[in-house]
Amino acid sequence: MKTKLKEIAEVIRSKNAGPYELTFDIIFKDWDTFYRACENKVINEEVIANLYHIPVSDVINIIEFKPAKAIKATIVRPIASGQLGETDVYGAQQHAPLVDLEVEI
Repeated sequence: MKTKLKEIAEVIRSKNAGPYELTFDIIFKDWDTFYRACENKVINEEVIANLYHIPVSDVINIIEFKPAKAIKATIVRPIASGQLGETDVYGAQQHAPLVDLEVEI
């Protein structure tokens, strides 16, 4: 069954992980959904690369963080935080593509 990530996640957010990286946190509503998302690898390097139009090599890592029933993804920031032309110095508005992502759970 396909569903949008926003329907199964309690929190979807982005933030700086230093001036050259962005981290995305997806915190699931319940343990069963978290475990199924991990098992099905609904968040993986290819998914993140496609959503953010970056090469797979710019996806630094995908971590299943069980203490928070969360999946974290970190990418190379396309433009350094505070650099000329950059529009989100805190990286707090970069999670939007994840919200409507359809995943198979």
